[in-house]
Amino acid sequence: MDEQTIHEILDKLKDGELHEYLVTKEQFLSFRTVLVNREDFKHFRGIAQQGGSVIYRYLQEPRS
Repeated sequence: MDEQTIHEILDKLKDGELHEYLVTKEQFLSFRTVLVNREDFKHFRGIAQQGGSVIYRYLQEPRS
């Protein structure tokens, strides 16, 4: 997964076009690297799944 694709996914989550997005274990490191460098990083919540996948959702209020 390239950086541009990750930015598009994160923007769709932010804009409400996607409710949630599943990131596989193999995609996690590249996805998270892009995510933590975003200004709105604290608005994203990752929910770990069994097997190493993570479901990301966008929150209107930033997490603490």
